[in-house]
Amino acid sequence: MEIKTIAIAGSGTMGAGIAQVCAQAGYKVMLFDINKDMLIKAVEGLKTGLNKLVVNGKFTQEKMDFTLKNITFVNNITSLKADLIIEAIVEKLDIKVQLFKQLMLINGNHTIYATNTSSIPITQIAAQLPYPENVVGIHFFNPAQIMKLVEIIKGAKTNPEIVEIAYQLVKKINKEPVIAADAPGFIVNRIARLYYVESLKALEEDVCNLETIDALMESSGFKMGPFKLMDLIGVDTNYSVTESQYQLFNHEARFRPSRIQKQKVDAGLHGKKTKEGFYKYQ
Repeated sequence: MEIKTIAIAGSGTMGAGIAQVCAQAGYKVMLFDINKDMLIKAVEGLKTGLNKLVVNGKFTQEKMDFTLKNITFVNNITSLKADLIIEAIVEKLDIKVQLFKQLMLINGNHTIYATNTSSIPITQIAAQLPYPENVVGIHFFNPAQIMKLVEIIKGAKTNPEIVEIAYQLVKKINKEPVIAADAPGFIVNRIARLYYVESLKALEEDVCNLETIDALMESSGFKMGPFKLMDLIGVDTNYSVTESQYQLFNHEARFRPSRIQKQKVDAGLHGKKTKEGFYKYQ
């Protein structure tokens, strides 16, 4: 099967980033969101981000125009027909399953259905769907435009040929694919969770302030400290993944979500996208 058209369900930070990456590689892309305001925000964000690349000499105007020309923005789910559909919505199992059921009714069994889930096992999602063999994990990292690594995850019933197609597609969009087992958190989030959780524990126990923790981790070789990184990813998104992994690992203490992070989420302080998280942004 040759992938010619790609649809992205969810026009948030991850969805828009994935759409840009696929479009600039030459694929015809549909970016869908049920919320029209989110779509408008996605259009503006893509134009702003690409224009900044042009100004900084990392993109040509022609490449920017080419990328935007390849993206169609849609608000009607019945229009969402493609060879590959990548889901990039909220990290909730029931909502993902509901979306895929709708998409399978529209597209049938000739489409590949990929989830960008950070932690939910692919087998759990696929088990409730008509075509579990067509479901695969294609997990990008935020920001998708920059981060090279992409995890490819095979569910218990995923057709091996679809895994190979997904692997080759990721290479074609100039990313680095790695095959991961269908375990909670896969590879990166299972390991990275401790980077965040232990840093939050140190803050809870008043070992030192968050600025010091960030500075120490950066001086040790990490490109970004844990609190800066949580703000970039989204404090709410990061918390959701931690909470999901905590549940999937049967409440293992090492994955316990932080009350400080939960308080940020409840207050709507979700990081850079809301202009305030652990830090304030202009």
